[in-house]
Amino acid sequence: MAVNCIQGDYPSINMDSVDRFHGNQLVYVGWDNHTSISTANAYPLPPDMPFGALTEAVLPSVLAPHPDFALIDWGKVQWLLDGQTFTPDMSKSLRENGVGHKSLIRFKTPELTGYKGTGN
Repeated sequence: MAVNCIQGDYPSINMDSVDRFHGNQLVYVGWDNHTSISTANAYPLPPDMPFGALTEAVLPSVLAPHPDFALIDWGKVQWLLDGQTFTPDMSKSLRENGVGHKSLIRFKTPELTGYKGTGN
C-alpha cells in the first residue's frame, strides 16, 4: 500500500536491524514435520558462536520437551539455510557457515516425523 506523507519523506525506522541486538543477530530456526512447534523460533545469537552450540545448547533449551528431540541423530539431519540445502560445519561460527541477521535455518529429521508419526 502506498503511503503519502504530508511533510516530506515518510520516516522509515527499522526496529529489528542488527545494530539493535547488542552484538547479536536474529536467527530463526524451524524443525520440519514437528508442527506442535508451530513456527520457527527466533534467537538472538552471537555471529561468532560455533554452529555446534546451536544444536548442543540453544535448541535443547527450547525443544527438549518434545519426545522426538532426544532421538535426533544430528549426523542425519538435513539442513536448509535461507531456502538452500547446506551442510553446516559444527566447529565453525554461524557467520562462517553463512548464517546472517534474520537468516532462517530449517532442519529435517527424516526418521522422526513428529509425535508418534503425526507431524506434531
